[in-house]
Amino acid sequence: MMASRGYDMTPTMYSPDGRIYQVEYAIETVKRGTLAIGVRSKEGVIMAVEEKPRALQTANVTQKIFQVDYHIGVAAAGYIPDARVQVDNARFFSQGTRMTYDESVEVATVAKHLADQSHQFTQYSGVRPNGVSLIIAGVDQKGESIYVTDPSGTYVQYAAVAIGAGSDEVNVFLERHYNYDLSLNDAASLAIAAINLKAVQKEGLSHIKMAKVTANKKIFERVSELELQNYSKNSSKFTSV
Repeated sequence: MMASRGYDMTPTMYSPDGRIYQVEYAIETVKRGTLAIGVRSKEGVIMAVEEKPRALQTANVTQKIFQVDYHIGVAAAGYIPDARVQVDNARFFSQGTRMTYDESVEVATVAKHLADQSHQFTQYSGVRPNGVSLIIAGVDQKGESIYVTDPSGTYVQYAAVAIGAGSDEVNVFLERHYNYDLSLNDAASLAIAAINLKAVQKEGLSHIKMAKVTANKKIFERVSELELQNYSKNSSKFTSV
């Protein structure tokens, strides 16, 4: 990155070559975070993250996957405290929609709302951009969908996507192996194979946390260790070129 020459003191200032350095710094923070992956299938959506547990850390507690509403979940990469604030914002927005309109909020509407909030932090002095990207996944009236927001306020819809460290290579892997006809079980297996592609720890499953929203239930569910073990048995079929 070229010398900032003071243009990174505020997110409201463009550099002479048209860059906003604080936004770029925030995006770099996301690239240094551990992997988060979202995979859509015809039977629902999968969210998976790589977490590096400590020896005495309480098992089955996920720091990077959150529930927003009954039918929507979020996986985060980057500065996780910023993710918690955004998730709380999304929960408030989602419940407000339910109380006002007596119906569940759409996944796209939540993604746009969070992207708008992220963009606000690039427009004023005295604040900094959120150093986190979010995978927002769920099943609503329009079906299964996955969106990604980034610190600039951009949001994009994907069928399968990875964010965090090594995500460029993992996204190439997903492009090679993904198809919409995957079952939910195969989508989960693909997510495990994708995480292990770049994970430092490749043995066992203690470094992987996962959640799902199935098309028939439309309810956010955390995936148990036993389910992960079943999914991992089929992940080897995605390792071939």
